[in-house]
Amino acid sequence: MSLANGRTYLAIPGPSVVPDAVLRAMNRASPNIYEGELIEMMPGLTADLRRVARTEHHVAIYMGNGHAAWEAALSNVISEGDLVLVPSTGRFCEGWGEMAEALGASVELLDFGMKSPMDAGAIEARLRADTEHKIKAVLAVHVDTSTSIKSDVEAVRAALDAAGHPALLMADCIASLGCDRFEMDAWGVDVMVTASQKGLMLTPGLAMVFFNDHAAEIRATMTRVSRYWDWTPRAHPEHFFQYFGGTAPTHHLYGLRVSLDMMMAEGMEAIWTRHEKLASAIWAACEAWGQGGPLSLNVEKRAHRSCAVTALRLGGPDGTRLRRWSEHQAGVTLGIGLGMSEPNDPKGDGFLRIGHMGHVNAHMVLGTLASIQAGFDALDLPYGAGALDTAAKSLAS
Repeated sequence: MSLANGRTYLAIPGPSVVPDAVLRAMNRASPNIYEGELIEMMPGLTADLRRVARTEHHVAIYMGNGHAAWEAALSNVISEGDLVLVPSTGRFCEGWGEMAEALGASVELLDFGMKSPMDAGAIEARLRADTEHKIKAVLAVHVDTSTSIKSDVEAVRAALDAAGHPALLMADCIASLGCDRFEMDAWGVDVMVTASQKGLMLTPGLAMVFFNDHAAEIRATMTRVSRYWDWTPRAHPEHFFQYFGGTAPTHHLYGLRVSLDMMMAEGMEAIWTRHEKLASAIWAACEAWGQGGPLSLNVEKRAHRSCAVTALRLGGPDGTRLRRWSEHQAGVTLGIGLGMSEPNDPKGDGFLRIGHMGHVNAHMVLGTLASIQAGFDALDLPYGAGALDTAAKSLAS
């Protein structure tokens, strides 16, 4: 017998839950792409996207996922042979570096492991050693979705400034935007990338690249940029089609308009507080379970944990067993242990992740936690007592 009948819940770290209002906005006939409301809504869309990113500068929209945002950003400011520095805290940091390498850049990895954030002091030391300023950009992932590590992007800017280094600060906020506090202009970020399917509460398919005037100046010195990836006409189009390098992602735009309306109504400060509160309840439950069993949070210090995703170690093969029970018996889909393999667990079967990003509230979190605990019992996995009470009290406080 399965208890998964009824409305299922996707608790993976993206794609996240799409609000019904957003789905309704997308469920419509194809619109006119030459004149009318679609064209008229674009200035408001880009203005609200900048409000979410906390920037007064520029934004370019692409039809694509987070990997597309990576390539678009790199293509506008990095030439073949340029050196980029990649401080790594997980699989997605490495992935952005691999994208740069595939485009012909030279990549230097500063590996901080899979349990700790970037060390700004180590980054500063490397930048100081680069007396010829060969490093053209630092690719800093704000939240690595695989490890759930949140790094201090503002501290990376401070390291660049202390070293007197001209490299661009490029931030990946694909997992964090709209979940963890991010301040593009206040933190001195030159380029930021994100995508639609996480904190922005939309289906996959849109990638965004935000860039400041300094990055625009670097773009102007490039000898060649792909016509499709070029962010200049997308950020400052003379004609509507230039926003997207061709046909517009029509239905995504209608959905994005509603998701941004929801975010503007709630306010960014309230959104960050909600995510922090819900994440704290999850962490409290996981810490309680770990008192009497093998479950542990991947990131020890709360200040270094993302409020969008929580990576957990249960030990192989029990991470996979618990995920499968939760999905097929309780209707709750948890995230795989992506990139979290160990020598005795090459497929990462001992890990799992809980996504808590975007359109999420207290009953979603409590339902997920209760389903996980039911899975512990069903699979006869040991765990500490009082987790659900602790989570409930955390939310009630």
